[in-house]
Amino acid sequence: MGRALLLGLCLSAAPVLADTWPELVLQAEHPVEGMRGGNLSGLALCQGEMWTVSDRDDDQIYRLDTRYAEWQAEALSIDVPPPPESGLPWGVRMMHKAVSPLRGGDLDFEGISCDEAGNRYVVSETHAAVLQVPPIGEPAWLKIDPALVRQARGSGMLLHFNALFEGIAVNPQGTQLWLAAERERRGLLTLRKQQSVWNCEGGCVVMSEGGLEQPPARLKAKAQQKDFADLALFDGKLFTLERMAYRICRRTPATGAVERCWSFANDALTDARRYNSGYGTAEALSLDAKGAWIGVDNGNHIRADGEKRPIVWRFAAPQGGWSAKP
Repeated sequence: MGRALLLGLCLSAAPVLADTWPELVLQAEHPVEGMRGGNLSGLALCQGEMWTVSDRDDDQIYRLDTRYAEWQAEALSIDVPPPPESGLPWGVRMMHKAVSPLRGGDLDFEGISCDEAGNRYVVSETHAAVLQVPPIGEPAWLKIDPALVRQARGSGMLLHFNALFEGIAVNPQGTQLWLAAERERRGLLTLRKQQSVWNCEGGCVVMSEGGLEQPPARLKAKAQQKDFADLALFDGKLFTLERMAYRICRRTPATGAVERCWSFANDALTDARRYNSGYGTAEALSLDAKGAWIGVDNGNHIRADGEKRPIVWRFAAPQGGWSAKP
């Protein structure tokens, strides 16, 4: 084999570092007031309104009043019925049961999406379940094929406490949804609605992968487990929020294959926006044609500039739009 060909093969097999992706440009940041439990953990643009959830609040979701620079969270109280059996192993369930009284939030809402009819879908990490909140009427848990959790665990996902479902995306018709497994292993799963049941038609697992990833160089941090922090569906493509890599990636819905990624590290990691945390804080993602909304769950951490409220960043869409080819 010629040296040039060998070199080409080596280069094509080399991992792509986070810092090499095109950078998105920050247009605005919005502190969020009024979230009782803080911990903003999902975003969804539903019929022109922005909605969010907190992983500390089990009995309400929030509509965001976005008219001013500081956004105001307006709570919508929800009467949540008892969650269904999850199929998660005893050890994982017991860890969640022990921790929830200390942290607050038994359901651990980690993502929100919506369909064109105005139904909102909220994923519970602790119960591996999805709550549907209709525009009118009472919330109800989706009837999900038990094979979802079995197949996920068989592919190495949902094995560890606090590393379960972290994001959700629903198609406009409300007939298919995708879930993002957070880490160790991370992955994407899908369900299709058949009458009143959401089934693993042809298999639920779209992709599963493990391994380490190097954070942006300016963090001066060691490699971390690959993760997904949230999921969005836009223009027929899935977009994953990858917290430790500080990037958004466009993926093929059928396979989860990466088509293109964009970094948001430059503006997210300025000195003033740093948190004294060993982990990334970007937890929520929503897209439209003009840009991306990224929500920051700072937990109990205070930013270097003194800001302690949840934050939503607005990044401009990349040149050529979200469908641009590399």
